[in-house]
Amino acid sequence: MEQMLGTGLDRAVILFYFAIVMGFGAYFGKYSKTTTDYFFGGRRFSWWLITISIVATGIGSHSFVKYTTKAYQYGFSSTMTYMNDWFFMPLFMFGWLPIIYYSKVRSIPEYFERRFNPTARYLATFMILLYMIGYIAIQFLTLATALYKIYGIPLMLTVLLIAFATTIYMHYGGQTSVIFTDLIQGFVLIFAGVLLFFLGIQFLGMNTDMSGFKAFWTFLSPENKLPLANFNSPPDFNFVGIFWQDGIAGSIGFLFLNQGLIMRFMAAKSVDEGRKAAAFNVLIILPISAIVVSNAGWIGRAIANGVPGVIPENVVANDVFVIVTNIISSPGVFGFIIAALCAALMSTADTLVNASSAIIVNDIYRPLTKKSKSEEEQLHFARMASIIVKIIAVILVPFFNSFDSIYEAHGWFHSTFTPPLVVAVFMGIFWKRFTSAAVIATFIFGAFLMILGQFNPELISPFSHGIELRPGRGYSYIGALYNLVVCAGVGILVTLFSKPDKDNKLDGLTVFDVHKLKFLYKGSEPNEAKGTDIIVDWKEDKKLKDGVRFSQNDMKKMKASQGDLVYLQDARLWLGGLKSIHSVFEKPHNEDGVVYIGSKQIDHGQFIKKNSLKAEKEM
Repeated sequence: MEQMLGTGLDRAVILFYFAIVMGFGAYFGKYSKTTTDYFFGGRRFSWWLITISIVATGIGSHSFVKYTTKAYQYGFSSTMTYMNDWFFMPLFMFGWLPIIYYSKVRSIPEYFERRFNPTARYLATFMILLYMIGYIAIQFLTLATALYKIYGIPLMLTVLLIAFATTIYMHYGGQTSVIFTDLIQGFVLIFAGVLLFFLGIQFLGMNTDMSGFKAFWTFLSPENKLPLANFNSPPDFNFVGIFWQDGIAGSIGFLFLNQGLIMRFMAAKSVDEGRKAAAFNVLIILPISAIVVSNAGWIGRAIANGVPGVIPENVVANDVFVIVTNIISSPGVFGFIIAALCAALMSTADTLVNASSAIIVNDIYRPLTKKSKSEEEQLHFARMASIIVKIIAVILVPFFNSFDSIYEAHGWFHSTFTPPLVVAVFMGIFWKRFTSAAVIATFIFGAFLMILGQFNPELISPFSHGIELRPGRGYSYIGALYNLVVCAGVGILVTLFSKPDKDNKLDGLTVFDVHKLKFLYKGSEPNEAKGTDIIVDWKEDKKLKDGVRFSQNDMKKMKASQGDLVYLQDARLWLGGLKSIHSVFEKPHNEDGVVYIGSKQIDHGQFIKKNSLKAEKEM
């Protein structure tokens, strides 16, 4: 039997962490009363809460394992795959984000129906579900690879236990549970990554005759210190292949198609809050994340070069993170860092499961259900769908386990499933002429040409940039370029020979209509006058249903008129919008400092009588 890693204390710390997260997430289930709450958190949260929760989602458990592997093999160039999102962030912030937010789409496939037709929606639904469920399977496999060595139980049994644990806290809370558990886990991840680097430097200082940081820098070879990999070699990690796979296909897929990430931004209280979250994420969080997920590999390489015999020479790629962490940390601390790995997995998996459930409900259940269902029935189905998604993901785990490493499994997955969707959504947003016939051809014939490339690597050779073809294994990453070219080629060709859609069908669905979006969202001319946010007490008005009533003077301070949109939140800003509602200004009254709210809205906002509210005119 293979020797278990860690101590009893480590195993207790990991279990304690799981218990805390499950209890914390389940608590927030009380805020999910409708499917809008379950999937989008009521569109109520502040930018900083969205930002920190994105940390935990972006740093998936596979990130620690796969980037540590490449950092151990190739040094600082491992971070180049983490610094790509800035390419497309402006297009996301000022194009895609306002389109999806103001058009009120519930899922990416729904956008495809509005922009194109129902057939495009069904094809997109199938492909996006495949993408997300496969992603979940990789998350399960990654953490199980670490934990089964610690607890000494079979890999697949570990996968089942992980799937069960994530179900408990997410089943009732949905997006609100996801965001608030990820808030805690985001801080845990960053702290654990920084702690790991500190412990590694300390270990090197104690086991060499120089200071820790000097030893770290000295024992990394010049090649290890290069910021970018070699242009086209080796075949398993090269700049040009990674650029097309992660920098182009991966970045567009992550920012424009990852339903889990999109749902985070749609949970923001406004587009401006979403933009703040996106900007802070790409400028501050991503550089920190690159260090957090890679530094165990750098430390491991320095130890292997400077303290021979500590790390086995034949270490398995997927095991580098756990082995290095076990070497440099003491009992209990090792358990805490592995618990951070659990945080990464649970954060990414819960987001993707919630997103998959949203697509099943919004794009399969609702369109196919003849009789309208109540919110309670839809919410029940959404929770059942999340369980089904996990079962399918567990079944897929053995397939991904057949790859040489998590890095290669994830690379193949990304370059195979994203290109048709990437081409379709990007052209749909930024090329008004792109037609319904073209998007269907992209999905069907583009995918067909991609499959041909999988079985006939000579088709990819003209795009290879001199990368070596590995017999029986093909091209690892540059296949993404071939896939993008054939899908884009099909889409452009069919567009040029098909009739364009009428302009009125495309209102608010392309980047050329961004200036119209607020009008379409509100249903009338937006009020852009800058007023003052105010603090008010509230009273219940059982006659009110959807709107709220302020005094005439308070509305003047906010420069608001009847029919304008208003956002009300608990005045304790540290809640991040947890207790809040969006509403409409109704007929004013004469009682300054008081807002009248209907019973249903009070219940939805979870408002407490003793706590004042902050009111902010939206438009």
